[in-house]
Amino acid sequence: MITFHVITLFPNIFDSYLNESILARAQKAKKIRFKFYNPRDFTKDKHKKADDRPYAGGPGMVMYAEPIVRAAEKALKTVKDPKKAKVILFSPSGKQFTNAYGRVVAQKYADVVMICGRYEGIDARVKKILKAEEVSVGPFVLTGGELPAMLLADSISRQIPGVLGKYESLEEERVSASEMYTRPEVLEWKGKKYRVPKVLLTGDHKKIEEWRKRKRP
Repeated sequence: MITFHVITLFPNIFDSYLNESILARAQKAKKIRFKFYNPRDFTKDKHKKADDRPYAGGPGMVMYAEPIVRAAEKALKTVKDPKKAKVILFSPSGKQFTNAYGRVVAQKYADVVMICGRYEGIDARVKKILKAEEVSVGPFVLTGGELPAMLLADSISRQIPGVLGKYESLEEERVSASEMYTRPEVLEWKGKKYRVPKVLLTGDHKKIEEWRKRKRP
């Protein structure tokens, strides 16, 4: 089982996504588990302030390092084997996340700590203290790390045997095409007929595989 430790100011954002469909079933089957840590709960400030103005000026606010580090340390204290724990910090300039990266994480680690930044970012000392790896989900900037955390959790979880039910369900382990069809064979819409490609109806597996390879994205 993999435990995802998510450090976020907004844990409720995850509720609907993680409690539906495949990820919900995977949690019920004890294939994966989620724990949440709000940096505000680790502040010494009575107002639970989690950010401040950046040194040297500039727009926006920067998240304090100490509450995040405290939250991460609490998560890491529950880890049975430190060698099987990984700390990830989301950043547009980080290492590009791929299916191959997700597969390595699923096979190598039992605990994944994911730090979700907000506002203008996180104090850079968090990365240094926790030896976190910066990861990017694409060449764009989001308002926070919560969406990337969901993306990683989804992609990593599906690499765990039993989460998808059948190993063949992994697209990267079979020849998949960008075009998929199901019943009916002929779909009529506003006077026009849309047909399933004939090759898919032949039963000729060799020709079907060749067609799928040509259509592969």
